[in-house]
Amino acid sequence: MKNLGLGLLLLAVLLSPVFAQGTTEKTVDLTEPVTLTLWTHEDANRAVLEKGLIEEFTKQNPNVSVDYQTYPSGKMSELLTVAFSANQGPDIFNQSQSVIRRFVVEGRTSTLNPTWIGAKTTKEVIDRYIPGALEAVMLDEGVHGLPLEYTNLCLFINKQIFREAGLDPEKGYPKTWEEVMSLSEKLVQRNGEIITRRGFDFRYPSYTQQFLPMVEQLGGKLISDDGKKAVIGDEAWIQFFDYMKEWGPKGKNLGGPTYTAARKAFDLNDNQIAMSESGLYQEARIKAANPEFYDSGDWMVVPYPQWENAIQHVSGKVSCHYYLVNGQSSEAKQIWSWKLIDFMLSHGEEYLTQVNLVQPTYKLFESKAFKETPFSAVFEDDMNHANLVFYAENSGAINDKFKAAVESSMLQGKDSKEVLDSFRASVQDILNEQ
Repeated sequence: MKNLGLGLLLLAVLLSPVFAQGTTEKTVDLTEPVTLTLWTHEDANRAVLEKGLIEEFTKQNPNVSVDYQTYPSGKMSELLTVAFSANQGPDIFNQSQSVIRRFVVEGRTSTLNPTWIGAKTTKEVIDRYIPGALEAVMLDEGVHGLPLEYTNLCLFINKQIFREAGLDPEKGYPKTWEEVMSLSEKLVQRNGEIITRRGFDFRYPSYTQQFLPMVEQLGGKLISDDGKKAVIGDEAWIQFFDYMKEWGPKGKNLGGPTYTAARKAFDLNDNQIAMSESGLYQEARIKAANPEFYDSGDWMVVPYPQWENAIQHVSGKVSCHYYLVNGQSSEAKQIWSWKLIDFMLSHGEEYLTQVNLVQPTYKLFESKAFKETPFSAVFEDDMNHANLVFYAENSGAINDKFKAAVESSMLQGKDSKEVLDSFRASVQDILNEQ
């Protein structure tokens, strides 16, 4: 009888009842074979790491297999939208907070049951992360995703180009946006009107990440606190648009979106650009693209610039990519998906040392690996003055309007007040449609 009782107890553990949000109680057999489909944006270095972690996970759980698929980051939003519209989304997917919020709000994503990943309560999971890290994936006090990377922007400096131009990179790097422009005037080289070397250039695809902090430093806002009014603080916005007009080809001709992306040109170290903004992950990309430059000591990272007349310290926005689980997948797939995500992301130091991705956990920030990563202290200090990139169900549409406004100033040289009025009206129309 004792052996029978023990056998029934073990069976009960293996076939314990689990609950998925919105479903009725039933028993889920986690011993059955299951194949999980995972979609993520392309990153060659991260793919090597994650495929290795997945192999380790499936060896530990031989009934689980994983179809790991990568896509260009610019295509992921469209692919996910089409897939979920047809109720054929992947079991696991990765996207930034600017994209995934609508999937969370629409009820497309699974709510984490903390016991699935060995935690007793949701609070226990939340307490692993620094404040605000889960903000974009929280809904009704439930967690709908876990952060893969938490990236704020700082300024990368090519010290050799500075020195060749007679500048001291250690003492003379730009602290303000005014200095960014004045230094760029000294560093730029041209063949006629064509720029052959830029002093600095912006991250043009990332308009709310790159440019909104510049406006917020001056007291401006994209959306009012109550979410009803668009584009607050005329003086701040006009100063910003004036700056972009002066930067572009109608002004001092210092750069623009038609040139090679600044962060890619920086890695090459072939005299294309002296300064670029990027996240800590860029260090791994420099090392992969140009190991000689990485080891040379001829580059450094400094804080995100501020305006001379800034009224508050705002650093580069934080872009956070999360792994989420499809709420339409079977209960068994949801459970295994969360287990896989938790397993992969429990290797935060490997993500840092092999891919230079920062996961916003207290454990990682306190680790020796983080503290020994070049310039990690610069990124961490700036993070104290940063907040998440604007996210909402309509964030993509608003970012497109922001892009149009910046380019009308920079490329067309339009009057800043006219640009502001048009931008405000277009964003207000989006808000009114909600």
